[in-house]
Formats: sequence, C-alpha cells, structure tokens
Amino acid sequence: MNKNAMTKVFIDGSAGTTGLRIYERLSAREDLQLISLSEEMRKDPAARKDAIHTADAVFLCLPDAAAIEAVELAEGSNTVIIDTSTAHRTTVGWAYGFPELKGFRDVIRSSKRIANPGCHASGFIALVKPLIDEGLISSDTALTCFSLTGYSGGGKKMIAEYEAPDRDPLLKGPRQYGLTQQHKHLKEMSYICGLNVAPIFSPIVADYYAGMEVSVPLFAKDLKGNISNLKEVFKEYYSGPLVHFDDAADENGFLSASAFAGRDDMQIMVSGNEDRILLTARFDNLGKGASGAAVQNLNLVLGLDETVGLVIE
Repeated sequence: MNKNAMTKVFIDGSAGTTGLRIYERLSAREDLQLISLSEEMRKDPAARKDAIHTADAVFLCLPDAAAIEAVELAEGSNTVIIDTSTAHRTTVGWAYGFPELKGFRDVIRSSKRIANPGCHASGFIALVKPLIDEGLISSDTALTCFSLTGYSGGGKKMIAEYEAPDRDPLLKGPRQYGLTQQHKHLKEMSYICGLNVAPIFSPIVADYYAGMEVSVPLFAKDLKGNISNLKEVFKEYYSGPLVHFDDAADENGFLSASAFAGRDDMQIMVSGNEDRILLTARFDNLGKGASGAAVQNLNLVLGLDETVGLVIE
C-alpha cells in the first residue's frame, strides 16, 4: 500500500452500528478517502465488488454469510480486508486483530486478511492469554467468565427494542443470555487462548447504551503463582495507550460497566485476595470491542500510530 497517497477505504455495511462507529472515527481524517455506495446500490454485488477492488482497505460490518461473500468478491484484488463479523476469527490464514497479544502486532501489519475480535471475546482473551503464555495457568484449567454489556452490542434491532417508548418492562433489569453455552464468541475465546476446555460463559445485557465489563474469577489453587505474579504479568504485557493495567482503580468499591463508554481503550484490573482472585477488563463494546479495534488495525497496516483517530481519554 502506498503510504504517501491518500488511502481509499470502503465500509461494507456502513449502515450497521459497528459500521457507523467506524465511519464516525474515519470521516474527519484527511489521510483517507471514503468510498460510499448509494442506498440503492449498497447491497448490489457488482457495485460492492467494484468498491472492494477500488479500495486499499475494506471494513466488513456484515452478518457472517455476507462477510464470506464479500471476501469472495475481493478475490483478485490487493485490498486489505478487516472483517468485524464472526466468520473468520478462527480461520487459518487470517490474522487475529488484537495487536497487544505477543507476536500478533507484526502479523497484523503484514496481513491482507484481518479478523476483528468479538467484543466479549476481547475482554476474556486480554485477561487469559497472557496467563497461558507465561505459564501461570494451564491450558486445561476450567475457567468461568461473566460479562456485562450495554444494549448497543445487540445491534440496531436490540437498540430499537430498548429505546422504544412502549418497550417490554423486563428490559428494565439485566438479562442473562447464551444460556445453552453455545455463544458464538466461545470458539475464538478457546482457540486464541489455546484452552483445551471451553469456559462457562455468562453474558448479561443491561439497560444502558454502551460499555463492557468482562470478569474471570480464579482460585489460588488453579494458579501457578500468586496475585502479585498476576499483576506483574499484566504490567509487563499491557503498558500501551490502548490496553493498560490499572492496579485497583475502582470507584469506591464498585466497578461501573459504562466507565469506558465512548472510548477506544481497555483497562485491565486484578482484585480479590490471595485465595480468590478477580480479573476484570473494562472497555466500550463498540470501541476496543469492535470499531475502535478495527480502526487500530487499519492504522497498523498503514504504518501509522495505532491511536490515530481514536478516543482514549
């Protein structure tokens, strides 16, 4: 990609929640030229193919089947594809777009096919993979994870349900889902971390727009080390502006899941005691959990500072 010329970018699926947030992050940048299709043409395969082949980089903000179709349309081009769907996150030949993991950044920089992480998965993997890499927990450890998310994570349909004037009264309270333990993020959570046992995963959507809080509890008996060792690993692993370790940075004994709403960075925390430990990641499900991560990956491919166009304060 010619880094001295204006980069042409196409957002395939720009009408969705993730696509709109990416557009918001990119539209003010002077180094990019955004390719757009009219409402009548945005689902036309020929028009999409032409836009994909014209672009230097394409964001796929589509359902899985449509994302797979878009990759087929890209065949024969030199276009960088950043896919925000679930379709390619465990596919051989695709880079997994979480640069802060050891060895991942250089792979992303040189890749033409980048799978953007899932929102819940981003928090879980950020907490667990460093511990696997450093030998603090075994790949055979049976883990549990619970994750709080704002309703924007459910896309336009869920947003409309929560913001409807005559909405269901049950939406006032937090709602647990993924009850069959078949949530679509489980596959990448296990695959990227190298786990031999899929975690028990309990996602919960609550009555606020954006923000995510992912927690993984650990018993000391499952840990090869202690709570101080955990903190040292995270301090070494995460010192950048987009993922950072904060030692006990709570709000008077509470942790709000919306603390990082509107931002593109992620906070890693360790709390608890020597017997029972709680690992927590806080971020925006639309930021580091989706659109912010996608823009970060574009910046990497372009050889730019990873934070260009992102909100980290």
